[in-house]
Amino acid sequence: MADVYDKEKRSAMMRNIKGKGNKSTELALIAIFREQGLNGWRRGYPVKGHPDFVFLKERIAVFVDGCFWHGHDCRNTKPKDNEDFWSKKISANVERDKTITMIFENRGWTVLRIWECELKKKNRAALIKKLSVLKDCGA
Repeated sequence: MADVYDKEKRSAMMRNIKGKGNKSTELALIAIFREQGLNGWRRGYPVKGHPDFVFLKERIAVFVDGCFWHGHDCRNTKPKDNEDFWSKKISANVERDKTITMIFENRGWTVLRIWECELKKKNRAALIKKLSVLKDCGA
C-alpha cells in the first residue's frame, strides 16, 4: 500500500514521535528485582545518559536494551526495506551505548546492560547470575 504522505511529510511526522520508555521490559525487570530481594533502585532517575534504573548508593546504572534497536545478535531479523537506513540507525545506537557506558564508568559507576531477550524465562538463570553484582554490593 502506498503511503498517503510524501517523504518529507512522513519524515517530519516520524521525527515528532518520542519514545516513552520500554515499559514492558522495565516492569519485567522490576518483578525480577523484587523476586531477588534487590532494593534501593530508582527508575527514571534524571542523570545524563538516562539509565532505566540506578542504584545510587552502589553507583550502579542499569540499562534494559531492546535487542533489535541496540544491535544484539540474538535476532536474525534484519529489515529488507530501507536496509541502509536501519543499518546506520542501529550502528549509531550501538556507538551511543558505548559512549554512555564509558561516561558512567569514568564517573566511577558500574554499568549493567540487560538485553530484552535475557528477560525471557529460558534465560532466567543467566540473568540472575548477571544481577549477582547487585546482590554482592548489598542492593
